[in-house]
Amino acid sequence: MNPTTHHHDADSGPARGGAAAFVLDGRGTVLQCTATVLDLVGRTPEEVRGRPMADLVTGPGPWDRPPDHPGTEPVELRTALVYRDGTPVEVDAEVLPLPAGSRARFLVCAVPSALGRRWTEDQALIRALFTQNRIGLVVHDTELRTTRANLGPEFFGVPRAASPWAHVPGRNLRAILVPEDAEAIEEQWRRVLETGESVIDWEHSARRLYAPGQERVLSSSAFRLEDSHGRVVGVAAVFTDITEQYAARRRLALLHAAAARLGQTLDVARNAGELTRILVPDFADLACVDLVEKVLRGQDPGAFSPGTPLRRIAVAAADGTWPADMYQRGDTVHARDLESDALRDGQAVLVPDMAALREQLTPDTERRRLMFPESATSALVVPLHARGHVLGVLGLWRDGDRVPFGVNDVPLMEEIASRAALSLENARRYTTELRTVETLQRSLLPPAGVDFSAAETAGTYVPAGTAAGVGGSWYDVIPLSSTRVAFVIGDVAGHGLGATATMGRLRTAVQTLADLDLAPEELLTHLDDLAVRLASTEPQSDGSAGGVVGATCLYCVYDPITGRCVLASAGHPPPVLTSAEGHTRCVDLKPGPALGVGGMPFEPVELHLGPGSVLGFYTNELVAHAGDPSGDRMRLLREGMHAAAAAGGSPADIGRAVVDHVLSEAPADDVALLVARVRALPEDATVAWRFTADPTVVAQARDLVTAQLAEWGLEEMAFTTELIVSELVTNAIRYAGSPIGVRLIRDRTLICEVSDPSQTQPHLRRARLTDEGGRGLFLIAQLAHRWGSRYTPSGKTIWTEQALGAAPEIPLEAL
Repeated sequence: MNPTTHHHDADSGPARGGAAAFVLDGRGTVLQCTATVLDLVGRTPEEVRGRPMADLVTGPGPWDRPPDHPGTEPVELRTALVYRDGTPVEVDAEVLPLPAGSRARFLVCAVPSALGRRWTEDQALIRALFTQNRIGLVVHDTELRTTRANLGPEFFGVPRAASPWAHVPGRNLRAILVPEDAEAIEEQWRRVLETGESVIDWEHSARRLYAPGQERVLSSSAFRLEDSHGRVVGVAAVFTDITEQYAARRRLALLHAAAARLGQTLDVARNAGELTRILVPDFADLACVDLVEKVLRGQDPGAFSPGTPLRRIAVAAADGTWPADMYQRGDTVHARDLESDALRDGQAVLVPDMAALREQLTPDTERRRLMFPESATSALVVPLHARGHVLGVLGLWRDGDRVPFGVNDVPLMEEIASRAALSLENARRYTTELRTVETLQRSLLPPAGVDFSAAETAGTYVPAGTAAGVGGSWYDVIPLSSTRVAFVIGDVAGHGLGATATMGRLRTAVQTLADLDLAPEELLTHLDDLAVRLASTEPQSDGSAGGVVGATCLYCVYDPITGRCVLASAGHPPPVLTSAEGHTRCVDLKPGPALGVGGMPFEPVELHLGPGSVLGFYTNELVAHAGDPSGDRMRLLREGMHAAAAAGGSPADIGRAVVDHVLSEAPADDVALLVARVRALPEDATVAWRFTADPTVVAQARDLVTAQLAEWGLEEMAFTTELIVSELVTNAIRYAGSPIGVRLIRDRTLICEVSDPSQTQPHLRRARLTDEGGRGLFLIAQLAHRWGSRYTPSGKTIWTEQALGAAPEIPLEAL
């Protein structure tokens, strides 16, 4: 045949109609033809009948042979029919010789070449699909019985004699797959039959009956088959084995989850719990983490030996219920010799068949609770090693019909366990640091509750949720002379051990300055000077000012005799006051600059507190929060103080109630709260006199003191008190002048005060044998339990304290 340069496409123009048939006689004349010739040549059957076939084609054919030699074999050829307008139409033709004895000698079937090629390609595609063995192809009828398949033994990796598809027709998936997998697949195919909606790249398990313990994952696509009339005839499924890819993806997913989720917290228990949640249910049905007890306390785990106590710190179960026959979360576990040796060696223990291990070990009750869940079919035990120490163990189990653990699972779990152990070790070290900081911080704080005549107090310290937030907040309660008491609260800039050490230094400095009986504003001025000096002489390692700069402090002095309360602040928020009448408000105090940054004077505020009034001193972290810009925490603090004080609880009860009311979660920085309920001394517990600077008043003062002590029933203290008063009044007359005040206070001690207008402070010295004087203060120091002096707005006051009922011996050298 001669090729042509112009032709009609099979899907357009004159070739659209499809195939046509011609019946020819021995000379090639058309005797009959089908009606479809109109589409191929543009002529009706009537116009074609009787014409030579040579007029309808562009090339020779078997019909051109002599009539006596038509041939006996079918002939396939490619030629072109001539359309009415002269356009050639390429066709694939098959010429069939007809039996002799009749006028008809040839049957010619012509199909447009494009349709022929498509049909040939379809046949080739079907043959290729059903003959290759890398992609599975199965055809099911409407009852999901298999009618055709290309699944050979190579696909399933079994000997040819064991091929599950040796007799394909009429069999179904249940003949080769485990029931649950076959049921899941049939459910999908049935949905395809009913809805006509195809399934694309559906990944599913396809475990074989002859090897149910071997995991097999397929990726399938299924579509419904319909005949030319649209009737459903079945469903076809194409699938590939992706077991290795699936396992690799699962390993990568687990590794990614472990890398992303482990170590996000520095809490040991939360890290262990996260590890079990990563592995259940994707990798295991049951998982637990047992850690050495010392690890939970933040201590070095030390050498692992048989009997080392472990604590089951985390458990997880696929169905949400941990087996009752196993050790529960929080239980103490003691590993036996066999288990301890495995942990110490650092090798994972794989148990693919739990039934066989039960028969081998004959587990007792304790061992069964340790590692033999009743439903488990396989187990994998992985030690948690980090930095040369055994921290604990990760236990994993699978149950039911799930594929048992295999050797390919061991390296994956060892890598994840290594990551988990490192995060647990970091958490352990962090716990050690956190507890060290907290212990140091608490050791530097006073006792939580202090009870003085002037006030009953209770301090509450709430450590930060992380070690980075611990170390700055502090409070103190300092007894002062004459039954007065000082309340102190502060906060150091920075966190950690450095801030804790700075806090300890500030607290010591405040106690030292308080011993001088300075007014609050004067004490803060001295403290500010100290902060500036420390900042200039002790800079931080990064060159910045020392941590004491920017620290805040509030100092408050309360006198239970007068009810007078004076306070001043260096950058610290004012306290909350609940008066004896039940009104709650923030004290109107303007804080001065923080320590070491201002240089401005500190302004004091004076209050008068009735007995039973409650003061709440707090650090800023209690009320300041980034998520609370509206100040709701301050409102909560006032509400909590008001309600708790009205309930009549102790300061400790008030402190707990306030903290619980204000804080809903662990704070980012540590918090300190000091609650003080003030008291007043009884009126008959104090007595005072005023004298002029006349030597004759010394005897008068002695008589008055003796009489008052007799009224209080303290006659045994009269002699020593007379000596103290005589010496102090005599010195006041000699060196200070009028007026001279004498006051006795009966409290837990007997307090004697002598005031004068002089600002000169007395000094204790030891008199020589030849000296005529200078033994007064030495004598007082021997007679009194404590003594000191303080400045007053009008001069100074020298005070002494004596233990009630005590009669100290008077040394001879003092006489």
